[in-house]
Amino acid sequence: MNAAKAEDKVTGGLRSGKLAPRTSLGQRFDYSFGDEGAMPELEGAIGWLNSVPLKTKELRGKVVLINFWTYTCINSIRPLPYLRYWVAKYRDAGLVVIGVHTPEFSFEHERMNVENATRTLNITFPVTIDSNYRIWRSFNNEAWPAQYLVDAKGRIRYHHFGEGNYGEIERMIQQLLKENGATGLASDTTSVSGVGIEAAPDWADVHSPETYVGYRQAQNFASPEKVHKDSSQVFSAPAKLSLNHWGLSGSWNVSAETAVLQAVPGKVVFRFHSRDLHLVLAPAEDGKPVHFVVRLDGAAPGENHGVDTVPDGTGEVRAPRLYQLIRQRGPIADRTFEIEFLEPGVHVFDFTFG
Repeated sequence: MNAAKAEDKVTGGLRSGKLAPRTSLGQRFDYSFGDEGAMPELEGAIGWLNSVPLKTKELRGKVVLINFWTYTCINSIRPLPYLRYWVAKYRDAGLVVIGVHTPEFSFEHERMNVENATRTLNITFPVTIDSNYRIWRSFNNEAWPAQYLVDAKGRIRYHHFGEGNYGEIERMIQQLLKENGATGLASDTTSVSGVGIEAAPDWADVHSPETYVGYRQAQNFASPEKVHKDSSQVFSAPAKLSLNHWGLSGSWNVSAETAVLQAVPGKVVFRFHSRDLHLVLAPAEDGKPVHFVVRLDGAAPGENHGVDTVPDGTGEVRAPRLYQLIRQRGPIADRTFEIEFLEPGVHVFDFTFG
């Protein structure tokens, strides 16, 4: 499945080509059984976390799960409870889980940021930092997240793109372990409940697509001003927002992958329909935190605040990462989200939902 075709794409005022590597996959997934060839070498990484560098030949005799991810991608974050569970449940039976961190945004190339994210997300299995896309390309990978299961002979026997199908993946793990001589494995699979930002999405009520802010991939930009690429300009908020349209207010510089606030006041608004709203943000270049206030339909979010806000809507950007700003507790309807930044320099990258 081509990931660019798998997602619902919404055309708008700022439309441009896709990034390579391709975009993330959520509830729409693709999978394949069989023998897909030998597992490529794990070469070209800029470093390893939680492990010495691992080589393909050294993994023979083990069942290996390769998980491609990137730390700002909500679709990569929500499978983590299952990966941790499988590590704990099947390690002694011969399973090795390896995370391949392949970045999307420029700051995700930096080793320190990946280290901090891996620690914050409580990832203790080996992670290889694939900032130059060497491993991604050797697997001919197409999406975040992606899982590849390799048997004890070093053959790729299964792949899966996107979230979900955890029961099927676990059954494949069990099958390959049994083929390798493991005994005493239960045939049942387990549903794992994530908490906080890792909680499973409410797919039935997600009617808003991932939406990029930088002009390279932006969709449905609704401010009345035409974007002048890579230069500072003043925007005004749309008088009225249709569903899945968004806009800027204040002085911003819109580049290929981000919009950077030049002076306060500065706001971003989005009309959405989903339980959760996330936004990829980074602090100013000098590293100083940027404070913000979130509003939902013009009021403080109250009980609908996310893990990175409090009921009055306040929060701060201290690190380049994904921020969960809204988690609705009641019925889901079309809502207008607004975030106002209280200091300049913040970088705004990407909206995701769940």
